[in-house]
Amino acid sequence: MLDAKQLDALAAVVEHGGFGPAAQALHLTLAAVSLRIRGLEEQLGQRLLVRGKAVHATAAGQALLAHVKQVRSMEADLLAGLQGQHSAARQRWQTLGVAINADSVAGWFLPGVAPLLKRHKLLLDILIDDQDHTHDALKSGDVMGCVTTLAQAMRGCVAEPLGVMRYRCVASPEVVARCRTASGAVSVHKLLQQPAIIFNRKDALQDTFLAQHFELRQPEYPRHFAPSVEAFETAIALGLGWGMVPEQHLAGHPGFEEVLPGATVDVTLYWQHWAREAPSAQRLTAAVKAAARAALN
Repeated sequence: MLDAKQLDALAAVVEHGGFGPAAQALHLTLAAVSLRIRGLEEQLGQRLLVRGKAVHATAAGQALLAHVKQVRSMEADLLAGLQGQHSAARQRWQTLGVAINADSVAGWFLPGVAPLLKRHKLLLDILIDDQDHTHDALKSGDVMGCVTTLAQAMRGCVAEPLGVMRYRCVASPEVVARCRTASGAVSVHKLLQQPAIIFNRKDALQDTFLAQHFELRQPEYPRHFAPSVEAFETAIALGLGWGMVPEQHLAGHPGFEEVLPGATVDVTLYWQHWAREAPSAQRLTAAVKAAARAALN
C-alpha cells in the first residue's frame, strides 16, 4: 500500500519547487518532508526526485504524481456526490489541469467548455505550449488532458481525434504587396526578405508552409517572436511581417490579406487524456470533443 502522506509530500515538493516550500505548504518541518520522501523511495526501491537547484521528478516520480492527481480528482467527485452533488451551495470547486496550444485556447476551447465549468464548479489550470509539445505535460503527470498533434496514445492514456485546425499565411496589404512581382505573382524570395511573425521558438508552422508550398527546407529569414495571440496578431496588423493564423481567427481581422491565396497548412489535433478518468474529467473530455466537432474542420 502506498502511504497517502508520503505521496502528498512528493506532490508538494514538485508542485512548490523544493523541500522548503513544500514543508511550509504542508505545515511540516523540512526533516519530516525529507523523511517521507526517503521512506517512499526506499519502499519502491528507486529514486523519485532529482535533487539540485531545481528539484524535478524522475520517470517513476512522474508516474506516481499522475496517480496522485487521479486519486485527488476521484476523491473530489466522491465528496461532491456524498455532500449532495445537486446542491450548488455544497458543491466544492475542483481544479483540472490541461495543456493546450494558444490558438485553441483563444479560438474554440474556452467557449466550448465554459458552460460545463460554470455548471459543475470546475476550475482549469491551463498550461500553454505548442501543440507538438503539450503531451510532455501529460506524460509528466502535470495535467489530466492535452490538445496535441500526437496521434499515438501514451501509456495509460487515450488519444481521441478532435479535427483539423486550418492555418493560412496572412499579412497586411502593404506587406503582401512587397511580396509580389510586377505581374502580381508571389515571389518566395521577396517573401523571405520580409520578417515572419512567430509565436515562439517551438512554432514550426511557417517552416511547414514554406516546405509544403515552395519546397523550401528551413530557409533563413528574419523573425519576430510574439508569444501571445493578441501580440502575434497585432504585429501582423501593424505590418511588421507575415504569419500563420487559424481560419477561425480571420473573421476578427478583415484587414488581413492572404500571401498565397488558397494555400493552407492543416494541423490534425487530438485530445489525449488519462484512460482512468474521474467523472469530472470525463465531463470535460466530452465537452472538449463536442467543442472541437463544432469548430474544427
